[in-house]
Amino acid sequence: MVLYRLEGRAIWTVFNEKVLAGLGRDMPATGRLSPVGVELALTALRRFAAVLEGVRPAYVFVAATAAVREAEDGPDFCDRVAALTGLRVRVLTGEEEAHYAALGVLAGDPRARGIAADMGGSSLELIRIGQGAITPGITLPLGPFSLADPAGFDTERVRARIDERLKPALGRFSADELHAVGGGWRSLAQLHMQKTDYPLRIVHQYAMSAADARDVARLVAQQSRASLDRLPGVSRRRAETLPYAALVLEGLIDALGLKTIIFSAWGLREGLLYEILDQAEAPTDPLIAGCAALGARQGISPALPAALNAWLGDVIAALPEAFGPERDPILAAAACRLADLGARLHPDHRLELVFDQVLRAPIPGQSHPERVWLACALNARYGGGASTPNPEAADRLLSPSARAGARALGLAMRLGCDLSGRAPQLLANAALTIEGSTLRLTASEGYADVLLGEQTRRRARALAEALGLTLDI
Repeated sequence: MVLYRLEGRAIWTVFNEKVLAGLGRDMPATGRLSPVGVELALTALRRFAAVLEGVRPAYVFVAATAAVREAEDGPDFCDRVAALTGLRVRVLTGEEEAHYAALGVLAGDPRARGIAADMGGSSLELIRIGQGAITPGITLPLGPFSLADPAGFDTERVRARIDERLKPALGRFSADELHAVGGGWRSLAQLHMQKTDYPLRIVHQYAMSAADARDVARLVAQQSRASLDRLPGVSRRRAETLPYAALVLEGLIDALGLKTIIFSAWGLREGLLYEILDQAEAPTDPLIAGCAALGARQGISPALPAALNAWLGDVIAALPEAFGPERDPILAAAACRLADLGARLHPDHRLELVFDQVLRAPIPGQSHPERVWLACALNARYGGGASTPNPEAADRLLSPSARAGARALGLAMRLGCDLSGRAPQLLANAALTIEGSTLRLTASEGYADVLLGEQTRRRARALAEALGLTLDI
């Protein structure tokens, strides 16, 4: 069960509780749901229903996927859920499951291209994304419980079974990028982060090369059950299915010719949620929406971010390219939405708190290097030096020129905020322009003494130095 709060296009997870019931564990042998899994699920759903009764959310979605869809006693299970909890279960078709998984991936990253792959306990859904419309997907019996063998886990036997069951996807679903949805695959990402001492432990939009993904998959597939149980962050129930998740990922890499694996924490649940968003809000960039919602909670003036963004137009255009000419202005706009994030934080700790909030905020629509870029910009905005509170992340994920650009933008935001006292009407009476090799700061008639004080001059000098320009006030 996940509870969300919607602020326009911004989506926040405010409560998340999971029970790995294993409903489909016995399906290959019996065609029926696991009796133990059913009892675990009913106990969990009774609790979930009680929480929902207390919270009373505006919308409630109850969805079941492959195990309930395919089990001969699936309808009986849905009837029991309704009788015990009052919750009416919508049993998704395989095509619907693929569609909502793809919609969730795109809600979390509108730039996603390639194939969305959602692996649950009993099935794997594949669907092509990034062509302007979501095309029909397929569902395959490639969940861990569907692959389980009563004779025990045998790597080569499972590989052969995966290869056979992937045949309907050959050719039709070839792609460079796979967007991986599912808890088993997220565990593989976390293991790779630990193995490589990765400095940013956030799974959403964590990217791996196909070669790295194959290496970690093979490493997991070769581990004994006892070794998997000892892996940090992997529960006993997850360890049971992890080798199957690893081999399915390896099979997909080979069958579809993948080059990059990108892990998505957004999937079917967020797809169901995204479908109900106001149609005027849905196309909004989720990074801009999330930063605007987060920054507005702290800030002094709701009009400041857009005014600051416009005021810094010349500076933003002059920044060294970091992520491309289309993406860089969006990141600058996102940074401006966060410009007042530290307003209500303790001044002795503001710098570190703002940096950490921006780096780890649960805001979708940004890659890991983009997270670091935004955090570096806000570090400079609040007076931080070139060495950020997490220099390893900056050094590993950003080029020197990208770091310099983030710092320059932060210094420019600092100048604009301090010059105006964060009042948009005062900001409108000054102009910051770049003319050739000169950074020019001017005030409207009658505002020079008000706006161009000593602190403003210090801020402007720091910005000009960061941009390699001569300052003219």
